[in-house]
Amino acid sequence: MEFNVKKLASDAGVFFSRAMQFTEEKLGQAEKTELDAHFENLLARADCTKNWTEKILRQTEVLLQPNPSARVEEFLYEKLDRKVPSRVTNGELLAQYMTEAANDFGPGTPYGKTLIKVGETQRRLGAAEREFIRSASINFLTPLRNFLEGDWKTISKERRILQNRRLDLDACKARLKKAKAAEAKAAAVPDFQETRPRNYVLSASASALWNDEVEKAEHEMRLTQTEFDRQAEVTRLLLEGISSTHVNHLRCLHEFVESQTNYYAQCYQFMLDLQKQLGRFSGTFVGNADSTSPAAAPSASAVAAAPLPAVPTIPVVPTIVGVPNTVAEGVLNPNEVKPPASGTRKARVLYDYEAADSTELALLADEMITVYSLPGMDPDWLIGERGNQKGKVPVTYLELLS
Repeated sequence: MEFNVKKLASDAGVFFSRAMQFTEEKLGQAEKTELDAHFENLLARADCTKNWTEKILRQTEVLLQPNPSARVEEFLYEKLDRKVPSRVTNGELLAQYMTEAANDFGPGTPYGKTLIKVGETQRRLGAAEREFIRSASINFLTPLRNFLEGDWKTISKERRILQNRRLDLDACKARLKKAKAAEAKAAAVPDFQETRPRNYVLSASASALWNDEVEKAEHEMRLTQTEFDRQAEVTRLLLEGISSTHVNHLRCLHEFVESQTNYYAQCYQFMLDLQKQLGRFSGTFVGNADSTSPAAAPSASAVAAAPLPAVPTIPVVPTIVGVPNTVAEGVLNPNEVKPPASGTRKARVLYDYEAADSTELALLADEMITVYSLPGMDPDWLIGERGNQKGKVPVTYLELLS
């Protein structure tokens, strides 16, 4: 118990001395030991590295997981050393909804078949996103966290110790300065020894006392100077290690870019494949057919290696797959053609159909129309008539009656 009390009193005295020295420095009443310029540059570089690493880490987490609630949940699981539960990506959830909708609408209908195909692609996109998030977390986020939670904490601890050593050193310097000033003042009192010999005795005793105080202060200052120099060297070595941290983070950044490039190349290839599949469905609206042809579609590796344009421009020209260009461009006007003498049939409309232009005929489900084909016309399309209205209609939307 006695030892603990003495230690507590000693710690309190050291704390009070440091606090007083720090306050006097802030008020400009005490001198402060300055670090060399190289050391100050190392400190500034370390602080800059820490601040930007925190910002990059937080924003990368937002990029990989935009949902703040999900990020908080993952953070709590990591702090509790528990496995983060697997979470369905937005693409996989969309794929699930599209598949269920296709089952309700009818997987054999044009809309149902298209929903299934798009849903499959969304599922593949979701799986690619999951793999990208996993790779980025391991190769990029984890090294950044390890620096902030490991190396930076060690650097901060040693810097605090160095700050305390400096305050102790400056306090010893101040005590030594006061002791020397008091010794010099006591040595000047013997001028009165002829008239007041008693004062001379007192002065000699005071001079010896202050001389002991000076020696004691010098000894303490040498010890604190040694401790300060040793701690400064330890801190300097840790700060110089920031260069190795930059090299490590540079390698991790390359791996992050590679993962992101592969992810977007996969997404691009998935969408190209989807466009080709939709192009085989009659009555399906897709982009410009020239952009989806095998000759025009670049490979995933070519996409990854090619520089991105400053402003992406993707021409989108709505057309109808299976219709000859002459009909789509209005060269062949169905309103000007006449039905053949034979070959007309009745048809029941299965689904609502909205005409894309004036050459087509809008349809309503369950209505009856007359249909026939023209020479050279795409077999997936017919000419439909309803009273005085006439236009092209897709075969897949009709039930031909005998």
